[in-house]
Amino acid sequence: MYRSLKIAAIAPVLDERHRIAEVVRRTPREVVDWLVVVDDGSSDGSGAVAGGLGAIVVRHPRRAGVGAAIRDGFREALARGADVVVVMAGNDKDAPEEIPALLDPIAAGRADFVQGSRYLGGGQALGDMPLHRRIATRAHPWLFSRVARRAVTESTNGFRAIHRRVLEDARLDLAPRWLDGYDLEPYLYLRAIQLGYRTTEVAVTKVYAPRAEGRQTKMRPVLDWWAMVRPLVFVGLGIRR
Repeated sequence: MYRSLKIAAIAPVLDERHRIAEVVRRTPREVVDWLVVVDDGSSDGSGAVAGGLGAIVVRHPRRAGVGAAIRDGFREALARGADVVVVMAGNDKDAPEEIPALLDPIAAGRADFVQGSRYLGGGQALGDMPLHRRIATRAHPWLFSRVARRAVTESTNGFRAIHRRVLEDARLDLAPRWLDGYDLEPYLYLRAIQLGYRTTEVAVTKVYAPRAEGRQTKMRPVLDWWAMVRPLVFVGLGIRR
């Protein structure tokens, strides 16, 4: 337990057997009670690697989408009794050692939802961050802030901590299929703000692998970035709630 809170960390993964191994190894088990890896249809044995290192593995027989993987991770974490759920990347882009920084505002009773930010003072983005990602990760918070009517420095970073009261709110529906992809994360953040939950940001590190090591992200520049923007359009215009 972390300051009397039971903590689950979830990491969706797709074909990242070497990187998910590092995520599992680096996760501070003295803080995290359950580490849940959601294997979203990997063909390289990512789930088996994570399970062999002690993670709880939820397997999708075929790729369902990162949003669907996170949703199933939430379900598993809450079923096990977690008070707080931390979401982190399964490709080793986040620093699991920074999980306590995400938990502290919740443990202190100051927040229900804590967003990690590479752009907040003290945060940093390391490695070869692609140019289109640099542009998009700056533009999205600008738009998000206007729809949410609250200034944020980061809205695309998936490294965050959420109290179970947010995830169990009957007014928050994460089940629709349109949230199976990258839509779910900005939708959840935006709705948490709209529903009156206390949110805050903490400085975190984001790491991009060198270009020489191969593909740096599975996000498709047009389709998946539209998925990140779509919740802001739909919710902002009142098309979805």
